[in-house]
Amino acid sequence: MNLEEKKLHSEIKFKGKIITVCLDDAEIPGGAVKKREVVRHGGGVCVVPITENDEILTVEQFRYPYMEVLEEVPAGKRENGEDPLECGRRELLEETGCTADRFVLLGELYPSPGYCSEIIFMYAAKGLHYGESHPDDDEFLNLKKTPLKDLTEKILSGEIKDAKTQAAVLKVNELKRQGKL
Repeated sequence: MNLEEKKLHSEIKFKGKIITVCLDDAEIPGGAVKKREVVRHGGGVCVVPITENDEILTVEQFRYPYMEVLEEVPAGKRENGEDPLECGRRELLEETGCTADRFVLLGELYPSPGYCSEIIFMYAAKGLHYGESHPDDDEFLNLKKTPLKDLTEKILSGEIKDAKTQAAVLKVNELKRQGKL
């Protein structure tokens, strides 16, 4: 069975600094036309910084949509046309003050494929060099260092709620277990 849908028309309902909201007409299999609400987003990158002692650097920050402080791996929005790896390097430096000798691509994450076009590129960073962080002027962060084993337990217990952090850290944990990272 063909599962693909064909976009017939798209109307921008809102255009902001980070997202654009569109209402599309899509032809679905069988020929019917249905409305599709789509949040268009330029994508982002997250980085799992791994210390020489298998600790992971994370940041705590207030996330307005949830009205709570979340613990997450360093991450950020890609600028238009920006290379994902360069974005990862920039975000790691901005949020933690670190640079890294080596970045390993962990894959791509579609955080909300039912309505959002965002793609998050996930990286592990090793060979960390420490410096001073330079967060954006609207970013307030607390830097944390947690053993990978403990951070994995926080994910499994539900304490870490952020999807990109869960996926990237669990991938790092498994790759390390397999001796591939």
